[in-house]
Amino acid sequence: MTRISVSVDGTEAVDEIEPRTLLVQYLREQRGRTGTPVGCDTSNCGACTVLVDGRAVKSCALLAVQADGAEVTTIQGLANGELHPMQKAFHEHHALQCGYCTPGMIMAAVDLVGEVADPSEQQVREGLEGNLCRCTGYQNIVAAVRDAAAEMRGAS
Repeated sequence: MTRISVSVDGTEAVDEIEPRTLLVQYLREQRGRTGTPVGCDTSNCGACTVLVDGRAVKSCALLAVQADGAEVTTIQGLANGELHPMQKAFHEHHALQCGYCTPGMIMAAVDLVGEVADPSEQQVREGLEGNLCRCTGYQNIVAAVRDAAAEMRGAS
């Protein structure tokens, strides 16, 4: 067993874990953050995307021990008493159907907007290309990200 210290959604945690534990397993099984789904387990779909020190990471491709000392934000921690602008925009634009990809898509979009405050449609599409959605066709997702970006930079 290995001891890790990590901040998950603003709460400090110290846990003993198996060194082979994936971050997604740790978040779901030991921290109760079940809003982060296990999608493909191969890092292809992006459903399990979380923010590690502010950057989007596919949590099925990172060992929990690699997050030792880091700040991890899940979809559940993104809302701080009310919906984050990205969550709100996804809801308003109907940018989800089954919802399975939504947590990872939102987390990747938050990272994208942190890097590019006013992304073009093409930049959104390229920025989210590692996150798969099998339901929506992406048009509403792109619109949601662009509107949330405007709100986040105060241009709404």
